[in-house]
Amino acid sequence: MKETVQKLKEHQKQRLAYQHALGMLSYDSQTAAPKMSYVELQDTFAVLNDALYQITASPELKPMLEEILAHEDEVDHQTVREAQELYKNIERIQSIPKDEYLAYQNLQSQSEHIWANAKENNDYDAFAPVLEEIIGYERRFAKCYKPDMDPYNVMLDQYEEGLTTEILDSYFDAIRKNLVPLIQKIQKKAPFRSDFAFRSYPIYLQKEFSDYLMDVLTIDKNYCAIGETVHPFTTNFHKHDVRITTHYDENRFTSNLFSVIHEGGHALYELHTGDELMGSILATGTSMGVHESQSRFFENMIGRSKAFIHLIFPKMKSLFPEQLKDVTEEEVYRFVNQSAPSLIRIEADELTYSLHILIRYELEKRLIGGTLSVKDLPGEWNRLYREYLGVDVPSNAQGVLQDVHWAGGSFGYFPSYSIGSAYAAQIYASMEKDLNIEDTIEKGDLSPIVSWLTERIYRFGSLIKPKEVIQNCCHTEFDPRFYIDYLTKKYSALYGIDD
Repeated sequence: MKETVQKLKEHQKQRLAYQHALGMLSYDSQTAAPKMSYVELQDTFAVLNDALYQITASPELKPMLEEILAHEDEVDHQTVREAQELYKNIERIQSIPKDEYLAYQNLQSQSEHIWANAKENNDYDAFAPVLEEIIGYERRFAKCYKPDMDPYNVMLDQYEEGLTTEILDSYFDAIRKNLVPLIQKIQKKAPFRSDFAFRSYPIYLQKEFSDYLMDVLTIDKNYCAIGETVHPFTTNFHKHDVRITTHYDENRFTSNLFSVIHEGGHALYELHTGDELMGSILATGTSMGVHESQSRFFENMIGRSKAFIHLIFPKMKSLFPEQLKDVTEEEVYRFVNQSAPSLIRIEADELTYSLHILIRYELEKRLIGGTLSVKDLPGEWNRLYREYLGVDVPSNAQGVLQDVHWAGGSFGYFPSYSIGSAYAAQIYASMEKDLNIEDTIEKGDLSPIVSWLTERIYRFGSLIKPKEVIQNCCHTEFDPRFYIDYLTKKYSALYGIDD
């Protein structure tokens, strides 16, 4: 058994090395590489993906995993979990014909660049054929892996174990019933002051502010770098090399502010993975929902709190004295929390955010289920934005092309944003029993908050499953009422709404 376990460790070491190389190339292509570099890069991706496939689908791996899983009492819990995760992964990979798998990897190496160009040029027709291909692959792969399961449920489970359309239908129904009436009441209220947010904020000063924010979040820049991209994201190679990205807009200062905090939440999760998990498949966040709970926790519950605005306002004033000379701390707080229906998901306020996710969820279900064509997707997108948010979509660039996720084949990912927000509210409520969060933020030292989360979430990586994370933090099952109550209380107070 010792020999088998050692072989398992060697397998993971090889696998992670190729994933590291592929991840570095992917990160570079989205941040620093010349625009047309992907033309030759796809050949490199093809060679590396082929090698990774050979390692992942190695015929000797499955018997090795089965041996470990048949003798769980002879090995430690971490090794058992490594074997479980790798077994699930190999079953999926081996269910897919190799030629199709590699062809899909090759398509993905090009698709995000095609999407970026389509968005830049407002040219949905240029992206539609690629999207059609991606959906076809995703449907077929889901059927290969779990032929008796609804394909979209297969995709949801890939990002959040156990998540199904039945669960999400009930969840989003509760969101609709409880939050839409509040949104409608707020729409009748006078908007908060916003003119100062769209003044000219030089990008070189915004970059200095980004570095400051990383320090405030306790992110060690020896292990975490920040780059620029069209659509902000976080890449983790391992706990000693995490990359966050942001997008700078000279006339929209808060865009960068909350991108850095959001991606910083993801980074904190990865940076505090337990040392004992390094070099294993478990050395990363346990699910997309739990990962999003951390980005949304820091972006919204910390970053939009009165205490946090109080903390960072002096730095804002020192960097942008002219832009903020006639602006109060309270006005900044109100602006960053104002609620108004909007076009762009990543710019949406907390209250309306889940409606953006609901739209994508309903469209994904229909695209994968075959009841909505790629050709008709923009029209349905625009219709749902009018129906749910009351806004007209002026262009596909600001509509169906605004997110990169479908270009990468990430169907089933979007719901994790909303579920993650709901996790975050429940985690926050539990943390409040142990910490005075507002007081901790005002003191300017967020390390007690990060330590609390490390002890219950971060250090475990994927050693424990999403349900266990909620149990660790909250000592109860997941309950979306915490999220609904949090939003109702916050926005009723902000806008002076009495039930």
